[in-house]
Amino acid sequence: MDLSKLLNAGAVRVLSQMSSKKRLFQDLGEVASQAYGIVAAAAVDGLQERESLGPTGVGNGIALPHARLQELDRIVGVFFRLEKPFDYDSVDRQPVDLVFCLFAPKDSGVEHLKALALVSRTMRDQSVCAKLRANNDPAKLYAILAESRSIQAA
Repeated sequence: MDLSKLLNAGAVRVLSQMSSKKRLFQDLGEVASQAYGIVAAAAVDGLQERESLGPTGVGNGIALPHARLQELDRIVGVFFRLEKPFDYDSVDRQPVDLVFCLFAPKDSGVEHLKALALVSRTMRDQSVCAKLRANNDPAKLYAILAESRSIQAA
């Protein structure tokens, strides 16, 4: 599994600012709807439901929101780079500027966990994050993420 199989180039965005977690989830749902045909309201509900179990802000300016949705037949992702970090209630209380969101089928089980682990490993790589933070072009951001598979250990 690599990120290029999870992430569509059309699901990568650069946003100037974000006002709230709720607004972020709405934007993630809208992009998921455009890129993958997911029902935006179901995506937002799934993200909010998962977030109620505990924060998905993992630290170092990174959030990994995720949800399982009935309508999906494969795992898909949405990536946002925020030009202005915002308060996400992360575990380290630092504002977030990199958001990698995953949507998985309800019954994906181990595959969902593998995808989440892959995204987590990628986003923990400081050189990948530095490249992401240094670029404002969604196409370049997609290329950075898609190419990061070559640096991932099995």
